[in-house]
Formats: sequence, structure tokens, C-alpha cells
Amino acid sequence: MQRLFSALAIGIASILISNVAIAEGESGSEQLRQFVRNSKTVEGDFVQQQLRAPKANEPQDKGLKVVRQTQGQFVFQRPGRFVWDTQKPYEQKLITNGTQLILWDKDLNQATFRPAGQALASTPAAILFGESSLDQHFELIDGEERLGMKWVALVPKKDPNAKNQNDLPYTKISIGMTNGLPKALELIDGLGSVVLVTLDNIKLNVNLPANRFNFIPPKGAEVVRLN
Repeated sequence: MQRLFSALAIGIASILISNVAIAEGESGSEQLRQFVRNSKTVEGDFVQQQLRAPKANEPQDKGLKVVRQTQGQFVFQRPGRFVWDTQKPYEQKLITNGTQLILWDKDLNQATFRPAGQALASTPAAILFGESSLDQHFELIDGEERLGMKWVALVPKKDPNAKNQNDLPYTKISIGMTNGLPKALELIDGLGSVVLVTLDNIKLNVNLPANRFNFIPPKGAEVVRLN
């Protein structure tokens, strides 16, 4: 569960660091570029759903079925800092201050610390939390308009010098843009599992306290440190 939560949250987090008001007429890819380029801090609410196709004995006309749903709040600061705070149906936080990645599980009363660079290396976060351009690492492909959003597919560009071309945990990453803001993310892994994240109440370039990305485990909590 921790690995799944971490991978999803990091993948999602990596895409969100960025925006400003943008004309509705601009393409989804251009809206995304400007969002990444112009936003320094972002906060808002999220609902994350894990979806699957209906089984043979289930109605086939109802679309994808929700297997699991969580919701909470997120905060990001470029480069490389974020809090992904799941509040329902359980309390769990994923935090990075740029050097450490921390997973706090309230039910387990456990905090797991690991180097941020190692944990983020196999996700889009390694690119998008830095100062690099999206176009340097991804091909942005404009897709259809659906659910009131302009969808953009992010396709990783191949690096001939990279040792492993298959580090990303997702085979497909799509972002739904509306009025210059990412309002939804669709992540599909190699097994066909779908994660849909919808975002709301997004605030840009907010002032954040210096300790917003620090975390001190409660007294008596189990602390696990991974190298």
C-alpha cells in the first residue's frame, strides 16, 4: 500500500508544479507549458480514484468501476517540495523538503524517511520539480476535449544516453486543462490500471511558511530510515 500510494502521489505531484490566467482559446499543451513556467507555489484539494473495467458478471454499460477513492489537500513549491495530504478514508501524508521524502501513516503510527533523489528518480517529478522545460523531456500531444477540459498526453522522450528507458511507472500520462489550470490527471500503468485525480480550489503563488515542508514524527511513533 505504501509503495502504491508513494508512486501515485509522486507521479501526480510531479505534474502539478506550475500557472497564470490563460485565454480559453489556447491549446491544452500551451496552457500546461505556461502553468509549469509561471507558477512557483500551488495548493488545492484532490479526489483520487482507482478504476477498473467491469468484470464479466457485472453490467458492461456502466463504464469503469471505482475500486478505491481517497481525498485530501496538496501543496507544492518549485523546485522539489510538496505535501500530498490524504485525509479520507484514512490519514496519510507524503512530504518532501527537497532532500528527504517522508511517508507518514497515522494508522500505523509510522514515519518512513528516504532520500528524495532516489525516491523521485523513476517518476516525472525528477524532471518537473527542477528548472527544466517540459519540452526537453516530454512530447506534449494535444488530444480531445472531454468533460469540459482540453486533454494533453505527456510522452517521455528517449534519451540515448540513459541506462534505462522504462523508469516511469506509467505507460500513459494525460492532463486535463481548463482556463490555464490542471483540473484532472489520468495515469495508466503497464497492467492497465487507471488512476483518475480531479483537482479543485486551486490557488497559485501563495505565500507559504518556511516550515511548511518539514515533518517531525509524534512522540512514540515508529521511524524507519531507508538509504
